[in-house]
Amino acid sequence: GGGNWKMNGDKSSIAKIVEDLKKGPLDPKTEVVIGCPSIYLQHVRELLPANIGLAGQNCYKVAKGAFTGEISPAMLKDIGINWVIIGHSERRQIFGEKDDLIAEKVAHALAEGLKVIACIGETLEEREAGQTESVVFRQMCAIAATVKDWTNVVIAYEPVWA
Repeated sequence: GGGNWKMNGDKSSIAKIVEDLKKGPLDPKTEVVIGCPSIYLQHVRELLPANIGLAGQNCYKVAKGAFTGEISPAMLKDIGINWVIIGHSERRQIFGEKDDLIAEKVAHALAEGLKVIACIGETLEEREAGQTESVVFRQMCAIAATVKDWTNVVIAYEPVWA
């Protein structure tokens, strides 16, 4: 199971959520992963019990360089983060991320040893136009072209309109 905090939370509200999570009970057969704003990742990792995974909400397709505002998979790993969300509908819609960039990000994150939550899903307009299957197929094909081993990949289908 998972939850994405998006661009929400502060240290006070995070402390409350973490306390609630610690009280549980959490099903030991279910892997729980939380997507957290990057500014709080290290703070939350220090608070969370080890049985709860933590995901960056994005990463870039290269290890380092002049990419102001971006975070690399190596940086996430350096602070104890083992998961990353890539291709979220908000990244696609608001920031204009395309399938090829998302596929490159997935490939690089996997190569760097992260587990990936790869997001796919159609907009309301695409759904109403009967394009759900073709859109999701296109998104999956782009990702599949870069993934050789699916062991560390979770596909999250979330229609943008939901």
